[in-house]
Amino acid sequence: MALSDTDNGCSGGGEGESIVKLCVLGGFSESSETRALISSLPEIHGDMVTSESASERFLEIMNGYQEQPHLLDPHLEWMLNMILEFVRSEKSPPSLVHLSFKFLYIICKVRGYKIFMQLLPHEVADVQPVLDLLSRQDPKDTETWETRYMLLLWLSMTCLIPFDLYRLDGHLESDGGKPREPTMDRILAIAKSYLLVGDSPRDAASVLVSKFMTRPDVKQKRLGDFLDWSLTTISQTNDQSLRDIVMLDGALQSLAKLFKHGKRDDLLQYAPTIMQCLAQKHLSESSQAMLRKHGVKLTQRLGLTFLKPRLAAWRYQRGNRSLAANLSVSLSTSVATPEVETQELEEDYDIPEEVETVIEYLLNGLKDKETIVRWSAAKGIGRVTGRLPKELADEVVGSVLDCFSFQETDNAWHGGCLALAELGRRGLLLPSRLTDVVPLIVKSLTYEEKRGACSVGSNVRDAACYVSWSFARAYEPKDLEPYVTQISSALLITAVFDRNVNCRRAASAAFQENVGRQGTFPHGIDIVTAADYFAVGNLNNCYLSINVYIASFPEYTKAMIDHLIAMKINHWDGVIRELATKALHNLTPQAPEYMATTVLPQLLPMAVGIDLHGRHGAILACAEITHALYKLGLQTNRAVVDIISSECVDALKNIHQMLNDRKQYRGFGGELMRPSMCCLIEKLSLSKMPFKNDPVIAGWQWLIDDTVKSLHLLSSGVKDSVVVAVVSALSALCEEYYQAEPGRADSQMQDVLVSHYIEGLKSPQMLTRCGSALALGCLPRFMIHSKLKQILEGLLQMCTVSQKEGRFTEARRDAIRALAQVCVTVGVCAHGSPDSALCSENVAEVYGVLLNSMNDYTTDSRGDVGAWVREAAMTSLMDVTMLVASNAPEILLPDLVKCMMCCLAQQSAEKIDRYRVVAGNIFLLILHSKEPAVPHIPHREELLSIFPFETTTSLNWNAPSQAFQYITQLLGLPQYQYHTLLGLTVSVGGITESTVHFSSQSLFEYLRGIQENRAALTQFGDTLLSIFRDNLCNDKVSIPFLKMLNQMLANSCFEIFTTQENHQFCVDLLTLCKEFKKSNNISKLRVCVSVFCGLIQFQGDVRKNVLSQLLILLCHSFPVIRKATAGQMYEMLLTYDDVIDPEVLDDVMTLLSDTNWESDLQTLRTHRNQLCDWLRVSRPRVVTKQRPVQVS
Repeated sequence: MALSDTDNGCSGGGEGESIVKLCVLGGFSESSETRALISSLPEIHGDMVTSESASERFLEIMNGYQEQPHLLDPHLEWMLNMILEFVRSEKSPPSLVHLSFKFLYIICKVRGYKIFMQLLPHEVADVQPVLDLLSRQDPKDTETWETRYMLLLWLSMTCLIPFDLYRLDGHLESDGGKPREPTMDRILAIAKSYLLVGDSPRDAASVLVSKFMTRPDVKQKRLGDFLDWSLTTISQTNDQSLRDIVMLDGALQSLAKLFKHGKRDDLLQYAPTIMQCLAQKHLSESSQAMLRKHGVKLTQRLGLTFLKPRLAAWRYQRGNRSLAANLSVSLSTSVATPEVETQELEEDYDIPEEVETVIEYLLNGLKDKETIVRWSAAKGIGRVTGRLPKELADEVVGSVLDCFSFQETDNAWHGGCLALAELGRRGLLLPSRLTDVVPLIVKSLTYEEKRGACSVGSNVRDAACYVSWSFARAYEPKDLEPYVTQISSALLITAVFDRNVNCRRAASAAFQENVGRQGTFPHGIDIVTAADYFAVGNLNNCYLSINVYIASFPEYTKAMIDHLIAMKINHWDGVIRELATKALHNLTPQAPEYMATTVLPQLLPMAVGIDLHGRHGAILACAEITHALYKLGLQTNRAVVDIISSECVDALKNIHQMLNDRKQYRGFGGELMRPSMCCLIEKLSLSKMPFKNDPVIAGWQWLIDDTVKSLHLLSSGVKDSVVVAVVSALSALCEEYYQAEPGRADSQMQDVLVSHYIEGLKSPQMLTRCGSALALGCLPRFMIHSKLKQILEGLLQMCTVSQKEGRFTEARRDAIRALAQVCVTVGVCAHGSPDSALCSENVAEVYGVLLNSMNDYTTDSRGDVGAWVREAAMTSLMDVTMLVASNAPEILLPDLVKCMMCCLAQQSAEKIDRYRVVAGNIFLLILHSKEPAVPHIPHREELLSIFPFETTTSLNWNAPSQAFQYITQLLGLPQYQYHTLLGLTVSVGGITESTVHFSSQSLFEYLRGIQENRAALTQFGDTLLSIFRDNLCNDKVSIPFLKMLNQMLANSCFEIFTTQENHQFCVDLLTLCKEFKKSNNISKLRVCVSVFCGLIQFQGDVRKNVLSQLLILLCHSFPVIRKATAGQMYEMLLTYDDVIDPEVLDDVMTLLSDTNWESDLQTLRTHRNQLCDWLRVSRPRVVTKQRPVQVS
């Protein structure tokens, strides 16, 4: 196998080169493995598992050659001979024969039966064995259908022997005296019987009929009878029952193949009768697509039978059909057409009446709802038209062109395109007809019909590309030259702007074919290089990059712009509408005058039209084009109002009022109108439209405020995009229209806006809080000046109160983001006013909220939603820290930096990959930052040795296998130990297998390194106990903590403490674990039992207390806990054999294993007390709960 790497550079769009691997096979490389598989068939046929495995492997090998099956040709003969040896051997059991035929079928399927069947042996000696083997098959056996399929194909080949079949019969009397059936009748009976089966052998039977019935001896004796049988089968069945559908399918398929391979003279006499039978059957109205397809195939074959087999003299001939031949012919050499060819042909003869019926049937087939039927009808039209006189053929072409009416469905357009491609390919579409055909093909290339919430027509556009491709090969350049502009523009528009990737690639291939074959397409080579098969695969790349390059050639600029305006900005898909408007923005520099004087006036009426999608796209397009014209004006020192007319400026200003008057901001339409108008507000503000102090500004502000207030009424899928549009619009609007003078805000608007959005932070609607927070975050500096204290108080209060309540998680996230944005906007001044900048007076307050948000672990039905707040807090901390460190590092207190780095270390050790990545990268960025350098980082030198600079790019925090081996090294740094271990707790005690494995592996590796260091291990134990104490009531930490502790005890991580009786660590640990005994959480109780069993390894009173706790749990009120405790105690006593007296060990083990610990408590307490006596532990006392006395 040869792999060729093709570098495909995508120009523009910020995309680098992408490497595309083309899989091109150089030959059949698995021949040795294939030979081994085939040779192993006698050994494996009896074992279902191995035979199935071998079949699957053989199928996998063969399927690799589906695209290039000709590579198998040199190897087909030896494969066939090896397999047929097993088939022909009398010693081969049936299972081996069936498996051999299965292998043969796999080869046949990949190479194609027409090629493969020619290799099957077809000597006279093969007829009877094949016939006998086929007779012994069970047509109803679903496991062996491949055997029957291949035998029928083999029999088809043996039928080609050039001897009369009666010579094979010999004496027709068998040994018993009963007459033996002639070979001819046997074959015919088998063919008929298999035409009526419901599986694939039916297809092979139709091939058998086509070969067998065309033999001279058979057609003389049996052809009429077989046709009578077929017509009877057709007339007596319907398409209502499955059995009748199968019979009808077999009969039609066999007749179609028979008329394809048979001689016209033999079949012509039967054709009218069959035609009449088909007409009465009304197959075109059947609900079964395969029956309609076979009806079309049979009808076209009948039509070809009615017409004399001749080559139309009038057909268009290009000369050499091969590209290589065309290139090799000298330009001075003219191709002379011998007159002898043209003379023999144009003889007038009567066209049978049935041909008209055939053509009408095929034309109706072009409009069928199934592609397979339309494709067959198109090929039929091409074949039949090739035998008609010129005048009649032209009428057929005219009828095909009638399919391209807008009253017809997309099926008719698709069928018409396929028919035109066939006619063009066969030279039956004369150049004189191109005047009518090319405009229809251009329309087809952009055909799209809306159906409900989507559209149809991608198949039409794909077929139109095929027509363009076929025309490139069919016509001389001089014949297509008048239509080059139309075809090239339409193909490029489809290649760049079509929504369907298959259509884009088909148009690219058709354009490339025209460039190569015709050589007349403007800038063909340059465009083919930029818009090749792979480049057009990315829709964004097409709309934002490739189209700009193509539009740089003036021949295509206006055509592309016009298509976007006419077809794409009103498209049903919102993504296409938005991409189209961005494309118009990028195309504006190519034709600024055309955009300003033609396109913009054309869009403005659409922006207030009745079509919702058109209105949405037109408003966005107006915004993008106006902004693009403004940016062009900057280069020539012209204002945008000097580029576009005053009428357009007024129309842009009036769009909002017209939409508001019509109440088009409401309901479903409002979900599109609000963000599109916000985009218009943003772009017009950025374009410095002269609307200052105009009433329209108040209208725009009302729209922004109303949208923030009503976000909760929008659909969930559009909320995020609407918020982004609103925030961008507000920022641009403030920047342009709310400055009393440069750098100073309009005080009235400043008071109104800030007060309004701070009030919005207290709204009962979460999305209103989100929008208000982000609105405050996007305000420009002059709007925040003197209002910073008020804004920070509002944001801080909302974060603190909502976190305590556990509500409004998304609002907290956005408030944290807004907090950082406000700080970055106002900047830092160490001794500045707290109402105007981040300074020493308010920095601690800001950091306090951000650090507090790092511990937000709110959960709801969606899971750990607090992670959104933590992520926002981490990125905000990074932004604020970089800002402060660069401008006023003296206000960055050591405690703040320490808390920040510890919190980042904790998040870097936690279990969720995404947030671990964010925390880890920010941790390294702050650590390695030099300009500015962040001061007061604890253990900076040790951290730099653990995380050298290379880790900023090489360390993949997303991979647990890499991240945890670094993060666990922080456990050796005292100031980071608590937070790092707290983060590792939820990872080691988690449920994700890879995270648990690598985090615990790294943790135990660290613990093994300090086993000999009693001081370090004691400090680690104290930290562990601190975490346990602080999170006793927090199940999100306590349960993972117990799981981690269980693993530590199982791995003997505290073995140094076991030598000392009643070590304080063990005593404290046991005391804390006892707290969980009263819990009702089963998962917590289960892991608590495991921890108690692990604590048994410690000496002294700890061991007695542990046994006491376990014995109490043996009579827990939950049966599942009793059973789990008994099982784990059994394992514990096996592991630690020094726990109890060996004399009673067997009795204890027997009692633990044999007792049903899920039975009633009264019985179990007796057994438990017995265990207490054996283990020398005082019996627990039963405490009866006193019920409250009821006063009557």
